[in-house]
Amino acid sequence: MVSSKSFCLLWLALLATLRSVALEANARAFFVFGDSLVDNGNNNYLTTTARADNVPYGVDYPTRRPTGRFSNGYNIPDLISQAIGSEATLPYLSPMLTGQKLLVGANFASAGVGILNDTGVQFVSYIQFSNSFVVQIW
Repeated sequence: MVSSKSFCLLWLALLATLRSVALEANARAFFVFGDSLVDNGNNNYLTTTARADNVPYGVDYPTRRPTGRFSNGYNIPDLISQAIGSEATLPYLSPMLTGQKLLVGANFASAGVGILNDTGVQFVSYIQFSNSFVVQIW
């Protein structure tokens, strides 16, 4: 049986390897799918009660203003974008997501989303997987 210490060392080695590979590789595009943990502002463009466009959200973000992220600063996709040397992805509902910005990737996350379509119905409006642009492509 693997001890917790050797498991932690193995995990740290794996993370270090992935970080070095990510820094050496040229990322083509970065697409994000998920819920409020990775939503970077899609819900700002929806009529919903699940919003992060007021204080205290964003107090530790460089602009010190709410951005639509359900955090006080950067979220995981922001950190990944920084690690691979790319700019942060824009919400796919953002009117600024065109041309070269689209080639960076897009964030399809929406607070309140779930695998089931009835997940998050209490928020009035949210991005559902069955109605998503991504599902329609496939």
